[in-house]
Amino acid sequence: MKPGRRLPKGKDTMRDSGRRIRILVAKPGLDGHDRGARVIARAFRDAGFEVVYTGLHQTPEQIVAAALQEDVDLIGLSVLSGAHMYLFERVLELLKTNKADDVMVIGGGIIPEEDIPRLKKLGIKEIFLPGTSLDKIVGWVKDNVSPRC
Repeated sequence: MKPGRRLPKGKDTMRDSGRRIRILVAKPGLDGHDRGARVIARAFRDAGFEVVYTGLHQTPEQIVAAALQEDVDLIGLSVLSGAHMYLFERVLELLKTNKADDVMVIGGGIIPEEDIPRLKKLGIKEIFLPGTSLDKIVGWVKDNVSPRC
């Protein structure tokens, strides 16, 4: 299989690929509240995924650089500040510029429901709003993400 191509999706992708799904959890922008992102990162870790947490106040450029360096399969962005439209779109643009647009991106936080269709049209694979169960988020990742080769 060519580099950058994905293996078939499914719940047991580690058996097929030889490595676990790698997820980067990031807090872009000036938002200073990271409790939710840390809870999600821990849930991903507890589910058996490899997790990289970038910390607070990351620029889209820093997020994409870390995603490339860590060879992640998925980026999870958490935004509570209202800047999600710009920040999410910029991350997608930078992934495309760096020929890494096969890295999936999901988002969460305080995001108005009317913005969700536009974000998905841009390429965000899923949006998880406050109150979404950790089991639902982890299940979505298991069902929709596979390790990149």
